[in-house]
Amino acid sequence: MSNTYEREPLTLDQQVALTTAATRLASDFEGTFGTETIERFLHTSYDQFAGRAVVANFLPLLAERFARQRLTALARVEGLSHDGRPTVLFLCVHNAGRSQMALGFFRHHAGENAIAWSGGSEPGEQVNAIAVAAMAERGIDIAAEFPKPWTDETVRAADVVVTMGCGDACPVFPGKRYEDWTLDDPAGQNLTAVRPIRDEIERRVLTLLDELEVSAGRRA
Repeated sequence: MSNTYEREPLTLDQQVALTTAATRLASDFEGTFGTETIERFLHTSYDQFAGRAVVANFLPLLAERFARQRLTALARVEGLSHDGRPTVLFLCVHNAGRSQMALGFFRHHAGENAIAWSGGSEPGEQVNAIAVAAMAERGIDIAAEFPKPWTDETVRAADVVVTMGCGDACPVFPGKRYEDWTLDDPAGQNLTAVRPIRDEIERRVLTLLDELEVSAGRRA
């Protein structure tokens, strides 16, 4: 898992926001995890983003979203919750381009019939604007997504781990199904160059969904 950042003192507003987030998570995971576990995941999730000025105003919200994902994964790993839906984790270096586009296509085509997460070995500061624009052309909005690290529980909870360019930095767990997708990195490229990368990602996502026997959700 990526190194955490040294935390700055919390402002009063941030303290209130985190307390509210903890209350929501406690309600969502009632009967699954106790307050101590929820607060630990929330605050360690907060630490993952605390050093990035670009997300400073949204820290509590990002922390809550990330903590919810991690707690959901942990519940699956520990056998406390599993609805039978296949789960896929998309990983690249910065979690800013390829893995975010793959996540967007997967959720768009699978709907509620499968679960997908994404992460990076060295998360960037924000999702690639050209990737956002390329996906918007297909009617898929990934502008609200944010780069985040992979965590042990998300890897362990995934049925399939798809790696894209992170090499040895990507986590390897014995017995896990892995796929390595060789794709150009959208970073620094213009929209014209990114479109074929986007289209190839969609093709591979659709193939993966067929292999997982996931029926169409919101497929176009």
